Formats: sequence, C-alpha cells, structure tokens
Amino acid sequence: MSPARTLATAGRVLRQLSHDPRSIALMLVAPSLLVGLFAWLFSEQEGVFDQFGGAILALFPFVIMFLITSITTLRERRGGTLERLMATPLAKADFIAGYALAFGLMATLQAVVTVAFAVLVCGLTVDGPIWQLGLVAVVDAVLGTALGLLASAFARTEFQAVQFMPLLVFPQIILGGLFMPREDMPDVLFAISDWLPLSHAIDAVNAVAAGESGSDLWGPLLIVAAFAAGSLVLASLTLRRRTP
Repeated sequence: MSPARTLATAGRVLRQLSHDPRSIALMLVAPSLLVGLFAWLFSEQEGVFDQFGGAILALFPFVIMFLITSITTLRERRGGTLERLMATPLAKADFIAGYALAFGLMATLQAVVTVAFAVLVCGLTVDGPIWQLGLVAVVDAVLGTALGLLASAFARTEFQAVQFMPLLVFPQIILGGLFMPREDMPDVLFAISDWLPLSHAIDAVNAVAAGESGSDLWGPLLIVAAFAAGSLVLASLTLRRRTP
C-alpha cells in the first residue's frame, strides 16, 4: 500500500464528485432535510426531538453514505475503470483506502452541516459538548462509507447494491435502540444488537445527549471505529477488478 497512490486515488474521486452536483447535494443537503422533517413532525410535542434527534443524526448520514459509496464504487468496477487501474501499480488496498479517504472527507463535511443545522435551525439541545456530537456523526458516516465499500465488492449491479440495505442496514436500524431501549429488548435480540455497530453509534449519541463522557462515550465510539476499519480491510480483500 502506497500513501502517494492512496492520495492520488482520493484526489481523483473528489474531482469526479466535484462534477456531480446531485451526489454532492444528496450527501450534504439530504441529511439536514430529513432531520428538519423529523423536527417539524414533532414540533408540537415538546422534548420529543431532543430525545430522538441525536439518534437520527447517527442514522441518516450512515444510510446516505452507504448508498452513495456502494453505488459509486460499483460503477467504477462495472465501467472497467477499476480493471484499468489495477493494470497500474495501484493495489486494491490503495483503491479502497483512497475511496475511504475521499468519502471520509465528504462524511466529515456532511456531519458538520447536519449537526449545525440540527442545533442552530431545528433547536436540538444536548447536555454534552456539540463537538462530541459532531465527532460521533463523522465516525458513523465513515462507518456507512466502509460498509458501502464492502457491499460494492459483492454486488453486481446498482440494484443489488441497494438490496444489501435489508441485510446490512435495516436490522441495525430496528435493533439499534432508536425505537426501543436496547435493554428492554428480548435477551436474544439484545445480544444480536451488541454485534451491530449502529447500536454502539446510537449509544454514543445518547451518551453525548445525556452529558456523559469517559467509557460511556469513548467505548461505543471505538467499537464503531473498529467496525469501520474491519469493513475496509475486508473490502480490500474481497474487491474484484470487474463485475462479470
């Protein structure tokens, strides 16, 4: 793996994104619009948005980065771009790391925009520092990027990439603690939720909302980061040059 090749790949991806305003709008604007819609929906019910808004900040960037990354990477492979790149000294790890870096930068910008919108426009209040809320949103969006890269290694079409959502995303949404506290779930479902990274992302958000720190915040956050790193490693090992 070469840092220079990784940076070159990330630069190429960012240049491509700069010519695709719709994808940029989807990444930067869509999460804020969805958060705003959620806040508007419960605007007449005091305290509801403050209770669930943090978890929503963990959910929407994760889902959108998963979709964007998986579809974009799959197009690279189906169009033969990856096969041509693999004919150069570029390694699979360079490709995956470059994509992760480029979309990680977009995820950071997305998190800043979404958190700022939720706090300044929608009135979300949390007991912990706002920068911690932003950090959790960034790590969670990077997780969506990593899982999107992993899903793209197995999908053959854009439609199949979307079909990975019921397998990789929906169970995490249902069991992540958004609809019910995880400790109130049946024992089997609680045990399963412990192995789902979005559960720990929501735990980290709830810790920030409650003003907690220490292991209550950093423990879940490190677990999410470890899942993201593991997904990137697995994606680099399973990436195919071209879809049959």
